[in-house]
Amino acid sequence: MSTYERHVLDNGLRVLTADLPQAQSVTCMVMLAAGSRYETADTNGIAHFSEHMFFKGTERRPTARDIAGEIDAIGGEFNAFTGKEVTGYYVKCAAEHRDIALDVLVDMLRNSLFAEDEIEREKGVIVEEMNMYFDTPRDYIGGVYESLLYGDQPLGWDIIGRKETVRSATRDMFTSYLDRWYRPERMVLGLGGRIGDDVLERAQSLLGDLAATETGTPAAAQPFTNGRVKVFTKQSDQAHLILGVSSYPLEHPDRYALQLLATVLGGGMSSRLFTEVRERRGLAYYVFGINHSYTDVGSLYSQAGVDIKRIDEAVTTIGAELRKIAAEPVPAEELEKARNFAKGRFVLQLESPQGLIMYGLRKEVLERRAPDLDEILAGLNAVTVEDVQRVAQDVIRDEALRLALIGPFDDAGHFDGLL
Repeated sequence: MSTYERHVLDNGLRVLTADLPQAQSVTCMVMLAAGSRYETADTNGIAHFSEHMFFKGTERRPTARDIAGEIDAIGGEFNAFTGKEVTGYYVKCAAEHRDIALDVLVDMLRNSLFAEDEIEREKGVIVEEMNMYFDTPRDYIGGVYESLLYGDQPLGWDIIGRKETVRSATRDMFTSYLDRWYRPERMVLGLGGRIGDDVLERAQSLLGDLAATETGTPAAAQPFTNGRVKVFTKQSDQAHLILGVSSYPLEHPDRYALQLLATVLGGGMSSRLFTEVRERRGLAYYVFGINHSYTDVGSLYSQAGVDIKRIDEAVTTIGAELRKIAAEPVPAEELEKARNFAKGRFVLQLESPQGLIMYGLRKEVLERRAPDLDEILAGLNAVTVEDVQRVAQDVIRDEALRLALIGPFDDAGHFDGLL
C-alpha cells in the first residue's frame, strides 16, 4: 500500500503526499482544522458560507466563471466540503496539469474577493441549500440527533447554519473567521496519485509566505442532557430515526474495538441490524449502524428509514439489537467476518488518489499525524471477542439511549416509554 510522506514548512504548514505512480491523475487538496465547531451563535453557518465564497472570484480570476473555466480547460473537477471539525478544498485532474490545479486552489484560498454583491446573491443559494437539507429527512435526521446529544453548543448546531445568521452575514464576519482559523498551523496541503516532482518547492512558493499565527483552540464539548427523545414533526411517507449512545473520541485506545462493534451491528448487508430490521421484519429499506467520533466525543448509533405505522416495532427492534450485543459475547466467527469487512472497506477507500489523500489528511488534520496503514490493520487484527463485549457493556446502557425521529409524530413521551 502507498505510504504517506509528511513535511512541515518553516511557517508550520504541513504537506502530506501519497504517491501512486501508476495513477494517471492527481488530487490536490487543502484541508483545515476548522469548521462549524469554530463558530459562535452569531456566526453559525459562516464556515460553510465561506466555502461557497471561495469559488466566486479572486483578484486574478475575478468571477466564478473564470475559476471554473480554468478547471474545465484541464478537464478537472473541483469542489469543497465543510464539516464540524474539518473543511476541505480540492481539485482532481490529469497528473500533467498539477501545477494549474495547485495555482487555482491556492489562489482561491488566499486571494478571494468576498465581494459584497456576491455575498448577497449567495445568501439565496444557501437558503435554498438549507431548504433542500430540511426536505431530505435521510440527511436532516443526523442534525436532529446531534442537537439532542450536544444541545446549544457548536457541536449541536447544524453546519449549514440558521436562516437568520446566513441572512445577516457580512463581509467582516467572513474575514474575521478566516483571519482567525485559516492559518498555517491548522492547514495541510495534500497531494495523492501521480504527484510528480518538486512538490515541496511548489508548496513553499505558493504557501510558504503565509504568516504563522497562534490560533488557540475552540471550546471543548460540554456534557449535555435534555431528555432522551427529540421529535421533529413533519408530514412524510416514511419515518427516519437514529437510536444511539455516546461512545468514545477519535483517538480512544478502544477505537478499533468500537469500530468492529459498529460493524457487527450494522456494517454491510449481512449485519445484525440489516438482517433483523430489513430481511426478517421488512421494516426498512435502509438501515445501518456506525460509530462517528469527533476529537473529544463520539456516538455509536443506528439509522433507518421505516414504515410510519410500524415505528414502535422499529424502535424496539433496534433497541433490542443494541442491548443484545452488550449482553452476549459476539461469536468468534462473526467477529472475524466483521474484521475482514472493516479491513476490506479500509483498503477499498485507499484505492483512488482522492480516497487515499482524503483519508491521510483527515488523520493529519484531526490527530496531527499521518496514518500508519500497518498500525491501523494491526489495531483491527488485535481486537478480541472480550474487547468488543467490554466496550459494548461500557457504552450501551439503557439510560444512555437517545432517539431522534422525523415523521408525523408529536408525542416524545410515547417514544420515551419504548426506550
